[in-house]
Amino acid sequence: MNAETTDPTSQSNYRQISTKHFSLDWSIDFHEKVIKGSITHELTVHTNDLKEVIFDTSDVVIKRVYVEGESCDAQYSLGEKHEVMGSALYIPLPAGLQPGSSVKVTIEYNTTEPGCKALQWLDKAQTHGKTHPYLFSQCQPIYARGLLPCQDTPSVKATYEARITSVLPALMSAIRVSPPAEGPVHDGKIVGQDAVIYVYNQPVPIPSYLIAIASGNLCYHAFEKLEGKDWTSGVWAEPDIINDAWWEFKEDTTRFLAAEEELVGMPYKFGVYDLLVLPPAFPYGGMENACLTFVTPTLLTGDRTLVDVVVHEITHSYFGNGITHADASHFWLNEGWTTYIERLLQQILHSPAHRGFSFLTGSKYLYDDLKLYEQRNKKYQKLQIEFEKGENPDDAYSSVPYDKGANFLLHIERTLGGLDVFLPYVKDYVKTFMGQSITTEMWKEHLFGYYTRFGGDDELEALKSIDWDAWLFGMGVTLPVPMEYDMTLAQQSYTLAERWSKTKDTSEFSATDINGMDANQIGAFLERLQSFDPLPVAHIDDLGDLYGLVNSPNAELRLRFYQVALLDPKSAKSEQYATAALGWVVGEEDGMVKGRMKFCRPIFRAVFAVDTAMAQDKYQEHKSSFHPIARDLIEQDIELTKGHGTNV
Repeated sequence: MNAETTDPTSQSNYRQISTKHFSLDWSIDFHEKVIKGSITHELTVHTNDLKEVIFDTSDVVIKRVYVEGESCDAQYSLGEKHEVMGSALYIPLPAGLQPGSSVKVTIEYNTTEPGCKALQWLDKAQTHGKTHPYLFSQCQPIYARGLLPCQDTPSVKATYEARITSVLPALMSAIRVSPPAEGPVHDGKIVGQDAVIYVYNQPVPIPSYLIAIASGNLCYHAFEKLEGKDWTSGVWAEPDIINDAWWEFKEDTTRFLAAEEELVGMPYKFGVYDLLVLPPAFPYGGMENACLTFVTPTLLTGDRTLVDVVVHEITHSYFGNGITHADASHFWLNEGWTTYIERLLQQILHSPAHRGFSFLTGSKYLYDDLKLYEQRNKKYQKLQIEFEKGENPDDAYSSVPYDKGANFLLHIERTLGGLDVFLPYVKDYVKTFMGQSITTEMWKEHLFGYYTRFGGDDELEALKSIDWDAWLFGMGVTLPVPMEYDMTLAQQSYTLAERWSKTKDTSEFSATDINGMDANQIGAFLERLQSFDPLPVAHIDDLGDLYGLVNSPNAELRLRFYQVALLDPKSAKSEQYATAALGWVVGEEDGMVKGRMKFCRPIFRAVFAVDTAMAQDKYQEHKSSFHPIARDLIEQDIELTKGHGTNV
């Protein structure tokens, strides 16, 4: 590996020189589907004899380059394009720069389409309101380089400011300076026609993957401000769903954030916590962009049963946005800690049974993914993955860093003696590393150091008894230690599933079977059914009709029903259910694609097992509806392309 860098996904020389602040001056062109403008980096030098700064780029068109205001057009160069890492941008610097000195570099450029994986441009027909086009970004894990030339590694954190010119309201992962969020929409100008300059400022240093932009027919609805809190919160959405979005999240978002502050012992530092409900093509449940969490519209169920996704994204304000993984090999520090704390908040907000239930339901996805990688690439079963230079971390995207990581931390908590012993450490961990980018080794050293200072021989011996290598580097389809969870909330679900698995006659069941069960418990019932032998076809038909699953508007339940129906890919009705499942995912049923990868990827995989051509043909027909990140992974799932790496 190049001595100038340790991040296996970056070609930048961030160890020698790094960005401390950058300024964006952008114009959004919805007609050409590009962002045009400039970025000015304010960089700090770290080494002697520095001759150049190297930025990560991917499919951007460089127009002009300036160093300290002087044109550098004749000297800069763009390296050969790497399939994953893109093209390194080499810019020579003035001689004589000393460690600690600053230098300013301005790059005029524009993004490209197609090519830029960070951006998805939606036609108006792909939005909720179907009146204006839409743009949104997704920079995690390594796609910021397609949006702006930068040092695209989580090891570099910078503040930023931005001026965005757009004919549609524009949002960024920063604090709005002007026009005011609660003022007239689009500063009172005509939406879709008049250009407005939106000004943003992000005073807290953030990694490149948290840079975000969205632009569309958007309006804002504030949540009630909590007494004694300096931060504000609200929701952005298209006009036709803004009231539904506000109702869905208004009761819980601010109390979730207040509970988070209390748990970790530190005030929220980003000033604003807003939600943006995106169009259905968004590939994730949520994305924790600083100040502006992106969420999927599938959370708008009308009964607030899925709002706990927001707990996860709020938790990232501390674990991820605050304490950040140094590079992709340590990604589990973001997601494992966030999932662990999210579930601890379930206990605080609801009950210990809710915490156990959350671990239980998460284990289904974990074991599914561990089995998937048993055939594909076993090293992705590890928590700490040794990525090769230029390997795409998205190839390893799964529930492993989330749930294996959370279970690891739960195991440490239990081994140490419970929350009374572990929670004080959690607060010290946040206090110690807030604002830093760290490795697993740094965390482990801090953990042992804390209990050396504040614990006793029992705690240190307990930590030493943990099989660290098995948890961090172990492969296989099970966890290193069998984990038991509070089953209270799952009992009704599991009992009902067992009855269905054994019955010969479905007349013994009625719609009242699920009375008193919330959507999460019904989901657990369907997950449990998948652990038994496939149901007879007639049973599946009755199951779907009896409990209203076959046309449920709740995407979590619809997904699990189709998984039950397609458990046997050779059944007499597998093609019928495969056709229905595909129609649901691509939006033939309601005009809205199910772009969230939690839903579309399992459906495409299940249909692929039934009929390869059906899955591939339907995907090709609707490919443009899915986000570029989702496309890459779906194409691996249905064997249109191969993932990187070998099975080791």
